[in-house]
Amino acid sequence: MSTTDKNCGLIISSINSILNFSQNTFKYLWENSYFAQNIDNMIFATIIAVFVLSTFASSSLLGSIALITFGLTVIKTLIKPNEKLEMNLFEKFLLVYFLFVIVSLAGSTLFHLSLKGFTKTFTYMGFYFSLVQYYKNNLNKIPLTMEIIAILATIQGLIGFTQNFASVGEISTWQDVTRINEEEVMTRVYGTLQPFNPNLFGGYLVVTIPCIMGALFTALNKKNIQNLILYFVSLGITTVALLLSGCRGAYIGLLAIAVCALGFIAKFIWDNNLEKFKKLYISFIGTLTAIACSAAVLVTPLRARIISIFAMRSDSSTSFRFNVYQAAIQMAKDNWLLGIGVGNQNFREIYGLYMRTGFDALSCYCIYLETIVESGIFALIAFLGFLGFLITNAFRFALTTKNLQKLIIVTCSIISVIAVMVHGMVDTVFFRPQIQFVFWAVVSFISAELNPQNCDCD
Repeated sequence: MSTTDKNCGLIISSINSILNFSQNTFKYLWENSYFAQNIDNMIFATIIAVFVLSTFASSSLLGSIALITFGLTVIKTLIKPNEKLEMNLFEKFLLVYFLFVIVSLAGSTLFHLSLKGFTKTFTYMGFYFSLVQYYKNNLNKIPLTMEIIAILATIQGLIGFTQNFASVGEISTWQDVTRINEEEVMTRVYGTLQPFNPNLFGGYLVVTIPCIMGALFTALNKKNIQNLILYFVSLGITTVALLLSGCRGAYIGLLAIAVCALGFIAKFIWDNNLEKFKKLYISFIGTLTAIACSAAVLVTPLRARIISIFAMRSDSSTSFRFNVYQAAIQMAKDNWLLGIGVGNQNFREIYGLYMRTGFDALSCYCIYLETIVESGIFALIAFLGFLGFLITNAFRFALTTKNLQKLIIVTCSIISVIAVMVHGMVDTVFFRPQIQFVFWAVVSFISAELNPQNCDCD
């Protein structure tokens, strides 16, 4: 860890020296250019555009706008005085992960296909860099961004409701109906996310529901009753919509959200000796548990989907994943050092050499297995280091900060991260841009709040 920290420190120091020279050179431009003075507004506009367009636009358009955001950020960093590159420890591990991705690309036997996948990874990393550079100097925009994401998720939830009542048909085989009765078949909703897929829809709601919780608790902190009611209803809508997606991985992610959120709330209440809220909290837990159990037992299609989680090989979808896991593990064994290169096209070409007949796949259906297959064991270690220190630092901050609004932002953001990573154990919709962009947004919220110039923890 110390070697990683030292090497990253040298890289950052060198980059900041270059930035300082560039900023001194372009000082006149920064002070006298209308474009330069309004560049922050343009960056924020493109950030929001990415989130809005994610709900219906193509991946190529989203990538283009994200790269525009990155380009504007680079320009600002080069010309704005005192702008510099700073990294938390978890971001240094993220940098190491990205360096291993580059090495994996260089060693890929299908370089041209891997280059396409690398371009996507570069876009996500560039967008994350842009988010961090923007939000660390604009903390007041974080609650607004959370609210925008919450509204977009609510709209998707309402669309999901409409699709459920309209009984939309399947675009592909989304559930195994051979072992269940007709009344147990669920109408799986998928919103307007491209490409239409209920697992993508469920994953999107997993990463965005904590943002709704952030908006809700912010309204509670500000005693804004109107917004409090609005986001409470929004939370209910999106939770039900997630259940209607029929995405079993998203169900597990939702459980992670509930456990983390209720745990944080309980700790806050008991640590602050809020006696009048203890009984209310216990009653709420009981009511919530009763509602969840009743829905799981009484709603036939939902019950069938939940039971199918434990069907293992008896469920064709689960059995399919096991077959993919077996082939992917063998791929990892044969390419454990540097992987095969990033990208689903690259993966599909090489996976064909390992797959069982009739079980074609675009990914490993597990983000951790996907990481080691694509970029090798050291990339996986670096990625796990990134997650480990991110979660640890966020928890430490949440336990020491005196600022309730910061506590809300960091807590809800880390819940989103944990939920996505739990969901990612059984699916790889994490790599879709709709989820990636929101995921890196909540990570950037944590990074901005933990930045030494903003952190107020003891």
